[in-house]
Amino acid sequence: MFDVYLNDRRDLLVVRKGLPIPPADVSGRWRKKKRAVSVSEEISRAVQKQGYYMRKIKPLQAPGKR
Repeated sequence: MFDVYLNDRRDLLVVRKGLPIPPADVSGRWRKKKRAVSVSEEISRAVQKQGYYMRKIKPLQAPGKR
């Protein structure tokens, strides 16, 4: 139902399955996730409304740092 992509800056992009990556707003080098994933209702509604959903994923913290 959805294709999920990640890029080098740890951004997340979700588009409808089979559709191309939107051009200007989300330029960059995207890698498609190979396994099937489910998405939340919020993400599903955003994809229906604007054709894609994109957000930054928080960077990983080293163990012990807060």
